[in-house]
Formats: sequence, structure tokens, C-alpha cells
Amino acid sequence: MKPVIVYSSVHHGNTAKVARTIADVLGAVLVKTGETPPQSFEVYDLIGFGSGIYFGSHHKAMLALVDSLPELNGKKAFIFSTSGRGSTGFHKRLKGKLLAKEFQIVGEFACKGFDTYSLLKIFGGINKGRPDNNDLQEAKKFAQGLLGTQGV
Repeated sequence: MKPVIVYSSVHHGNTAKVARTIADVLGAVLVKTGETPPQSFEVYDLIGFGSGIYFGSHHKAMLALVDSLPELNGKKAFIFSTSGRGSTGFHKRLKGKLLAKEFQIVGEFACKGFDTYSLLKIFGGINKGRPDNNDLQEAKKFAQGLLGTQGV
């Protein structure tokens, strides 16, 4: 299996922590959004897409990247995110874009992350210290489950 994880981690490094954790388990290459041309993802068997959540959706750079990808019929993909709520419910838009490109979604992971959006900044933010060790352990379990879906 040849995995890659493409991610956007903009404000507090929340998503980068999760991306590194999953990459360590999978032995995946880590790529920040915008660092690699969309065509280069064709060589990978499994592609992870993750970012923080902004206005209820993944980062705009992530969405633009997926829009620019060629159709990768049946290519396996997973989605992950960090947010104030830590919900996979925010994955809907990105998931729809990936399905339209004929990806096979093999898993989704979300956890809480330190959030200082808007008025939260005045109060010092929410979820300080997140993702924490427990969140990263859950990310490891998620990645181990992905290994099972790949027949490795």
C-alpha cells in the first residue's frame, strides 16, 4: 500500500498533529495542501484529506484541491478534521466532492481542536490542549482500522 495524507493546518496546528499521528501508523507521505500538483496523487493507493473546519466545512484550499483533481475512479480515500465540536457531520461537503470524483471513502475521523474563532477568541478559546493524547490515541486506532481495509 502506498498512502499519502494531504492536509491544511492553519491556525493552531491541530490538524497537523492528527495528520502526523495517522501518517506514522500508515507509513504515509505527508503533504500540505498546495505543495504538490493534483496529478501527483494518482500514484497513491490511499489518500487522506484533512483540515480544520471553517464555517462548517473543510478549509477552502482543501476544497479547491479536490475540485482540481482528475477523476480517480475507485481510488480509496479517508477524511479527517479538527474543530470546536469534533464532528464528522462537517465532512459532508468534502465527502460529496470526493464521491463526485469517484473516490471510495473508507473512513472518517474527527476530533475536537483548540478553537479561537470569532467571539471565542475574546474568552481565550475552547478546547485548550486539544487534540490531546486521548484524541491522538483515537486517531491511531482509526489509522489501524484503515490498515485492515487495505488488506495489509
